[in-house]
Amino acid sequence: MGLNKRALGSFGEDEAVKFLEKNGFTILDRNFRFSRMGEIDIIAREKGYMCFIEVKGRTGMDFGSPIEAVNYKKQLKIRKMAHIYLSKKRMYDMPVRFDIAEVYFNSNKSGIKKINLIRNAF
Repeated sequence: MGLNKRALGSFGEDEAVKFLEKNGFTILDRNFRFSRMGEIDIIAREKGYMCFIEVKGRTGMDFGSPIEAVNYKKQLKIRKMAHIYLSKKRMYDMPVRFDIAEVYFNSNKSGIKKINLIRNAF
């Protein structure tokens, strides 16, 4: 049986974290929020970069690909949140990268078909 939207999103993020860790990322934070400005799904380090990673999942392509869901307005929010995160952590001279983890679920929402990481997505 499939999961509801919120549970599916959490499951997708958990699977993205496992994927990232298997691929050499060090996870620093998850679901970072500041006030009501927004949220960054995953904050990680890879090869000297601070990576701010948006996780987007899809069961099909009816609403476009996951990367298409990260529009310019969403990108601006993520950039602003990244700036706040770096300021709060006093990380001023870190090279920064914005990635998107596309999570493709099985059509019955019971598992993952594949995860596609897009580095430097925006």
